[in-house]
Amino acid sequence: MTILLGAALLLSGCMQTEREADRPRGKPEQLSVSLAAGKTGGTGTLSRARISTKSGEILILEADGTVTTMDLDSPGGRDAFAVTEADLAALNSNLDLKLPGLPVAPGPREKTAQEKALEAFAARTQPALPAMRPEVEIDPAQFIAVKVETLSEGSKADLVEVTANLREGVDADIAFSYATCALAGWAKDNGAPYGRHIRTLQAKRDGKLLIGAAFTLSQDKPMGLRVMETKETLRECRARGIPAA
Repeated sequence: MTILLGAALLLSGCMQTEREADRPRGKPEQLSVSLAAGKTGGTGTLSRARISTKSGEILILEADGTVTTMDLDSPGGRDAFAVTEADLAALNSNLDLKLPGLPVAPGPREKTAQEKALEAFAARTQPALPAMRPEVEIDPAQFIAVKVETLSEGSKADLVEVTANLREGVDADIAFSYATCALAGWAKDNGAPYGRHIRTLQAKRDGKLLIGAAFTLSQDKPMGLRVMETKETLRECRARGIPAA
């Protein structure tokens, strides 16, 4: 009797296991996919996304690290899975792939938040030398003396300060240009192609205008609202008649 009962339980367990194997698996809460990063503002690469199987919501990881949320059953959601001509061109250029027959979405790609921020930053940048007003005249007697000192410790002189003395009453833009031109001459002698402006202090002493401007020097062009390119700045200084030493 015990043997029969054990066999029955074993047979029942096998039948239950077979029935469970025949059942369709439950759908996962999220699916991971790759999609063309053009519809939400990509730059010609493939983005990662997760789609909620319950709500149909797409969470797209953008190239700049931000996350875009949209419904799968929406124009933006459907459009996210289309491939633009720019996407195809980028794939072909980077991977040498031929992708005929893929759906191509019309229209230009949108810009990412990072691209928009970089454009806004670029719009705020200023030239190394301020623009001179037409009525302003350059008088050599305005420029008295200038020196450049390194503020960095050790052999790496990447932080410098320019101290310039000018005649009192000189236009502030001319005073800053004098300091920048002096830096450009010093940077050329010391092999520094670029300088990024950090801050400028101004004071009056003994009937003179005193300017103290700090810069960082680098071999590569830095990010900054006012960046000095040594060779170009020297040419502009000579054209304006501002001494560079």
